[in-house]
Amino acid sequence: MKRVGANDPVAMCEEGFNQHKKGEYTSAFEYCSKAAELGHVEAHYRLAVMYHNGDGVEKDIEMVMYHLEQAAIGGHPDARNNLGIEEGNNGNIERAVKHFIIAANQGHDGSIKELMVAYREGFVSKDDLAAALRAHQAAVDETKSPQRDAAEAHYRNKDSINA
Repeated sequence: MKRVGANDPVAMCEEGFNQHKKGEYTSAFEYCSKAAELGHVEAHYRLAVMYHNGDGVEKDIEMVMYHLEQAAIGGHPDARNNLGIEEGNNGNIERAVKHFIIAANQGHDGSIKELMVAYREGFVSKDDLAAALRAHQAAVDETKSPQRDAAEAHYRNKDSINA
């Protein structure tokens, strides 16, 4: 809570997440709103989810889109993918595909699935799909490291021991 008091947007967003998990949606909204005002990308994404689900706020698609756009501009791959889904639901297939390609370039797995569907339906060319797949794989490869592999193995082992 000390970092929250110091207006640390990361700490505020995390506290908002913790409040949300406890069902304290009003408090979660306040913490995430303050973090978003300070430019925290994840806070924008969490606010979009809250507006989408109506958690502590009225459901509001305009606010969903606003916060998804802010998070996507900041490089949040889930937000970019969700913008693609929203655009697709609104019939803006061309814009949806662009969002999915950007999210794929960031390593988002769900966007690849969406692009595959769009390819089968004739909205994405074979060349564009292949380019997105290559970019996706490059993004995934960039996140690989021996330290990350060791941490994942540690947590998998820890989970199997606690099971």
